[in-house]
Amino acid sequence: MSKEFFLYPFLKGQVVTLKKTHPCGGRTWLLIRVSGDVTMECLTCGRKMILQRSDLEKACVRVDHPTRDTSGPL
Repeated sequence: MSKEFFLYPFLKGQVVTLKKTHPCGGRTWLLIRVSGDVTMECLTCGRKMILQRSDLEKACVRVDHPTRDTSGPL
């Protein structure tokens, strides 16, 4: 039985959708800081929350990659 270690490459600025809803009713969160724990902000109410990275990997349903804005300076 192979026990491969997999760590999803979360990046600052990504928007994630979680399984459970926040008390405000929102399910989408913006990743503000990513390391061993993840700081994220609810896109509905603006509340910030710190979550262990392993817990985020279990609770995450979808990851939306940020689009590059080509209208501004490089």
